[in-house]
Amino acid sequence: MNREKIYVRNHYRYDAIFIFSISMIFISLLFNSPKEIYYGYIKILTSPSNLLTDYMAVGGVGAAFFNASILMLLASIFLWKRNQLLTGPIIAALFTLFGCSLFGKNLFNTIPITLGVYLYGKLEGIKFESLTMNSLFATALGPVVSYICFGIGFSYLKGFLISYVVGILIGMIVPSLSASFLRFHQGYTLYNIGFTCGVIGLFIQGILKSFSLEVESKRVLGNSDIKIFILMYVFFVIVFFLGYYLNGLSFKNFIKLLKSSGKAPSDFGNIYGRGVSLINMALLGVLFTTYVSFMKQPLNGPILGGIFTIFGFGIFGKHLRNVIAVFLGTMIAYFLNIDDPFSVTSVVTVLFSTNLAPIAGEYGILAGILAGFCHVSIVSSVGLLHGGLNLYNNGFSGGFVAAAIVPLCEAIRNSRFFYEREG
Repeated sequence: MNREKIYVRNHYRYDAIFIFSISMIFISLLFNSPKEIYYGYIKILTSPSNLLTDYMAVGGVGAAFFNASILMLLASIFLWKRNQLLTGPIIAALFTLFGCSLFGKNLFNTIPITLGVYLYGKLEGIKFESLTMNSLFATALGPVVSYICFGIGFSYLKGFLISYVVGILIGMIVPSLSASFLRFHQGYTLYNIGFTCGVIGLFIQGILKSFSLEVESKRVLGNSDIKIFILMYVFFVIVFFLGYYLNGLSFKNFIKLLKSSGKAPSDFGNIYGRGVSLINMALLGVLFTTYVSFMKQPLNGPILGGIFTIFGFGIFGKHLRNVIAVFLGTMIAYFLNIDDPFSVTSVVTVLFSTNLAPIAGEYGILAGILAGFCHVSIVSSVGLLHGGLNLYNNGFSGGFVAAAIVPLCEAIRNSRFFYEREG
């Protein structure tokens, strides 16, 4: 038991996560006063929260950062208390939680889903530590809880009871479904539970529609402050030099990391070292923050959510080499089709489309470009299926893209035509 505690304490350590969360709470005070943050936070907690609901527009920039920080801090404290190893997947999940808490997740709508996952573990005799990923990512369906409670028109008590029962049930079914759906796309989308949540959201939307309670996607978007761009670059520079220091003042193993396919599960911190993983995370953050700036878009809630998700997955599947091809595919699609590539929706799609990076890592740049192109073509259509109740809409879309493209790539790779040419 003592050996396990020592390992937990030294395996990545939660110190940096705590420091980041607490720092972001203080940073929220740069944008709003404590009183403004308090009232803004209440508005966030009582928002229906379905896509796209930018909490910066709902409660203010300070309240949005406060909401994300509190949720990340409480989640990390809970995991630390339970001696949960802070592995690459957990880091990715925590930063995804932080990012999506800027546009859809909050303490009110995540509690019942987490409780549902916990109850599932109790009923099946499974330790919660092995269900942590499910509990963190399943909160993508937080808008279901918020919408039922605050968006339909129920009385508060009735809405609270129904929404929490539904949230608990969601948490109880996600673990078994996510394990099954992993086989559908073979791990070539990094947002597996996003696909699972999309299927569940599809059923919930169907049930609500049958009672004339159909959910419609909406757009509540805010602008950002130049201070956010400055803070993001400062943060990424700090992470880069921290990683460089931890990596022995070198870029050792960085090339090896770039040669990885990124197919889930790929814990870069465990395979190549946490130092080089931090370097990779920082470079990804700089790249996509610069892309947003080039597209002249604000760092609002959904866009920041995409950047922080990419940053987190920089230790679990994404790197500069495998995201570029998918990125190119999405940009080609947007500059050829009727959609505006400079819109917030397009930029958000480009950011989250990087869940398909393992396809490029495994099958090459052309496959990655094709994946990105196809992703743009179907992401808006699948969003209508769940009405914006699934925050990981791009994960839902990515599951279908991977399921279609990976068998095609395998067929080409194993084609007799290529074998004969090689012979």
